[in-house]
Amino acid sequence: MQPVVVLVGIGFLAFLAAAVGPLYVMDRFRDLREPTDPERAALDVLRREAGLGVDRVAVLEEESTVDVSVRGPPGRRVLFVTEPVLNDLETDVAVGLLAAEAGRVQAHFATFRAAAVAVVVALFAAITTTAVGFTPGFTALLAVGVTALWAGRRVQYAADAHAADAVGAGRVADAFERAAERSGVTPVTGDYSTWLEIQPPLGDRIAALRRRADGGE
Repeated sequence: MQPVVVLVGIGFLAFLAAAVGPLYVMDRFRDLREPTDPERAALDVLRREAGLGVDRVAVLEEESTVDVSVRGPPGRRVLFVTEPVLNDLETDVAVGLLAAEAGRVQAHFATFRAAAVAVVVALFAAITTTAVGFTPGFTALLAVGVTALWAGRRVQYAADAHAADAVGAGRVADAFERAAERSGVTPVTGDYSTWLEIQPPLGDRIAALRRRADGGE
């Protein structure tokens, strides 16, 4: 029974690291500041329209790219935004990006990803400690990995669908394209190089939103 307890403990620690680690890294290793009162008031209006609730807001200083992200578990969720989002971005684009993050929260994307990491780490630990045989362990690891990749993409598309329902699919797609343009990034579509990514390429997400806007989904 003891090896099982150890493996469960390893999985639990991996889950915590994946769930809380990104927030810790952002808080400790990025240059952050509190939003000014006018910035906070403007963000509150945008967040209400986008349907995004968080526990704290932090601004990434000296960042020229457009970036909006939510990190942290329930009760400790923090919205991180770059200064161009506050100062230069059109309202519709900001709302679309915030709605996309609200969709990820609603779809529990971060929790799913943390759970997938925990299972993979626990299985790997079971193989390396010979708690299970190499062949069945590797087979299980491969099956879990493939399933997690497939399911993770479904969860992300579900998150985008939540955002589309909240503010409109075309609005979210426009926001993704405008944010990519402002950041000097070209949205790519999936190919063999993206097969091992749990999140679908931005170009594929935009295409799915466009189809939804046109009544195709």
